[in-house]
Amino acid sequence: MKYSFRQLEVFLAVAHYQNISKAANTLAMSQSATSSALSDFEKQFNVQFFDRIGKKLQLNELGRALRPQARALLDHALDFQQLLVQQRSAPVLNVGATLTIGNYLLVGVMARYMAEQPGAKIHLHVANTAIITDKVRNFELDVGLIEGEHHHPELLVIPWLEDELVVFCSPQHPFAALKTLHDEHLLAATWILRERGSGTRQTFDRAMHGLLAEMELGLELEHTEAIKRAVAANLGIGCLSRVTVEDEFQRGSLIPLAIPHRNFSRRFYFITHRDKYLSSGITHWLDLCRQLEQKT
Repeated sequence: MKYSFRQLEVFLAVAHYQNISKAANTLAMSQSATSSALSDFEKQFNVQFFDRIGKKLQLNELGRALRPQARALLDHALDFQQLLVQQRSAPVLNVGATLTIGNYLLVGVMARYMAEQPGAKIHLHVANTAIITDKVRNFELDVGLIEGEHHHPELLVIPWLEDELVVFCSPQHPFAALKTLHDEHLLAATWILRERGSGTRQTFDRAMHGLLAEMELGLELEHTEAIKRAVAANLGIGCLSRVTVEDEFQRGSLIPLAIPHRNFSRRFYFITHRDKYLSSGITHWLDLCRQLEQKT
């Protein structure tokens, strides 16, 4: 074989950062060693993976075509090495999840994963749908769990759990005494919502089709707890996944509002890169997540 796994690591690191110095720091190599490894790799096959623009490296067409295959090959090799050394611990798993999923659904899954694979490590990155999908596309995450549909030719999008949003207010809000809200109520309200780019906001905008241009947006917040606190302080009404507000409904600190003529249903999804090698650790993680579906 004319290339080494170290050369693949260098290629992938430089492809990610598009900078030799940053790639070298990640790989714990000197800048000159990193540059030489990449140069030797290209010379072996008389090719170039990058266009060199001053000090910046930019993946060219060949580099973009080879990147997912190099990532899959290296992941496969690491999984194979894991079997050879027969370690009980699993490789590090990089998972991305949107706020609702990461903060309210995955704690139990993580506990089971680590209990069943002693020594396993999980890096959980929680952000909105747009950020998670970008990181999966860029091979920064092994798998993503998102709240809204996201179509991209590089991604596999797999349906997971059913979910629904619910509109709610504080007990002191005038709407708390209403059995049902109609469109005139929705237009009269001040709304406290998730930011654009989140799966929750995507579903809300779809449900409110035809009214959005006339609705009064009070606050856009990135965190579920901040929205609940703002609504509890009677700054407006909110809309979040039902799973995030069930405790508050039971305590009576927040009041659910019925809007039967608007569709707030949605699904959660798994996303992986189409060219991502699914290691045994990733497969086990997905299996544990699917068991949540059987319980709901």
